[in-house]
Amino acid sequence: MREIVLDTETTGLNPLQGDRLVEIGCVEIFNSLQTGQIFHRYFNPQRDVPDEAARVHGLTTEFLADKPFFAAEVDAFLDFIGDSPLVIHNAPFDMGFINAELTRCGFKNIPMARAIDTLPMARKKFPGAPASLDALCRRFSVDLSVRDFHGALLDARLLADVYLELCGGRQPGFEIGTKETKNEESALQEVVDRVFRKPRVHTLAEEESKAHEAFLEKLKDPLWKRA
Repeated sequence: MREIVLDTETTGLNPLQGDRLVEIGCVEIFNSLQTGQIFHRYFNPQRDVPDEAARVHGLTTEFLADKPFFAAEVDAFLDFIGDSPLVIHNAPFDMGFINAELTRCGFKNIPMARAIDTLPMARKKFPGAPASLDALCRRFSVDLSVRDFHGALLDARLLADVYLELCGGRQPGFEIGTKETKNEESALQEVVDRVFRKPRVHTLAEEESKAHEAFLEKLKDPLWKRA
């Protein structure tokens, strides 16, 4: 099954109040493995980037000034995601921004039903525990050392690792390996001929036999004397 892990960076928190997308990162997963196929774009938001937002993702107004508008990349984005499920951490936030940009370009919105939200997944799996992406990376020992700022592609890659762990890891079933692998391993097992040995006879010493008889005399109707 093909799934797309997606993350965005924005100028703020509310697309209905003029905030815009500045970055999208997508990572392809196929049959619970990252394929290496990605989609990554920076966008000129056609407005300034507030300092508080730039401190989060490191993307400034100056850096984004020569980047394409979302409208110039929308076809490439939609082609990449196709009709695959979208894996997103806190999906309403990212989907809200993506759909706001699609609306501006005259495209239909992507239905929320396509989103697999890892935030409620994590809260259900670990009730009461922190469920941020950083917290989940630490829980699953996903390396955060390369992360100085929040970046859409980097966060999508981290989320892909977290999502696979939430789903049970890279081996989601109980079978380890394929049947073909098992058959090959069985064929390589070494066959060892073992020499048959007769059971050894264990006999009591005379002193042990006398001690046993003396012990039985102390018992009332011992089973050993009924035979």
